[in-house]
Amino acid sequence: MAFVTLSVLEGLERGRVYRNLQPPITIGREEVNDVQLNDERISRLHAKLQEDHGNIIFTDLNSTNGSRVNGHPVQLHVMRPGDHLQLGRCTLLFGSAEEISDRARSLGITVNELMPISRTFTRPDVSPPASAPGFFAEAGRTDHLPASMFCGECPPLPENLTPIQRTRLADLLLYASETLMQIVLTSAETNPSDATVTVDWARFQNLLRLQKDIAGWIRTTCNPNSEDSDL
Repeated sequence: MAFVTLSVLEGLERGRVYRNLQPPITIGREEVNDVQLNDERISRLHAKLQEDHGNIIFTDLNSTNGSRVNGHPVQLHVMRPGDHLQLGRCTLLFGSAEEISDRARSLGITVNELMPISRTFTRPDVSPPASAPGFFAEAGRTDHLPASMFCGECPPLPENLTPIQRTRLADLLLYASETLMQIVLTSAETNPSDATVTVDWARFQNLLRLQKDIAGWIRTTCNPNSEDSDL
C-alpha cells in the first residue's frame, strides 16, 4: 500500500502538509474531500489520486478549469516525487522530502533541478547585458518554458497488453519515428557558429501534424468515450 504526501506551496492553505494519505484521495473545494482547497477556481470535486500496481495515478474529474502538472495541462498522469500539481491558484508538491531526494539522486540531478515549475533556456552563443531583467529581447534571448514533465526520465511502456494492443502501439510509435526520421535526414546545419538547423517547410508541416496527432491520441486515451475520439 502506497501512502501519499502533499505539501501546499501556493494557495490559502499554503504551508499545510498532508502526510500518509491513503489512496483513493479526492481533492476539491468541498469539505467531503480528503484534501480541501478553498479556491473558487477549483471544482467541488476536482481530482483524485488512486493507486495501481504501486503507482499513484492522478485523474482530473472533468473540472471546470482543468489541472496542470509542472505547468502542463493533464487529465491523467502517473505522479512522481517532485511533481508540482496545479489546481486553480493552488500548487501542491507531490512526495515527501525523502522521496524527492531519492528520485533526484536516481536521476543524477539536484533536488533544485528536479523541482522548479519553470526553467530558463538562454542562447549559449550570446551573453545578455549586465542590466538585463529576467525577460529580455533577442540579444541573449531567454525563454521561460514549463518544466519538463519527466526530467529526462522516460516513462515505462505499458505491460500486459493484448496482441492487438501491442501491435497498434507499435504502429503508432513507428509512425512517429518515421516522421521524425524524415525531418532529421532532410534537415541541414545552417551555421555551426549559430548552432542553427534548417528544416524543409514540408517536413516542418509534417512535424506540426504529428504534434496534432499526438495531442489527439492523448485526448482519446484520457477520454475513450468522447464523441471526437480518434481510436
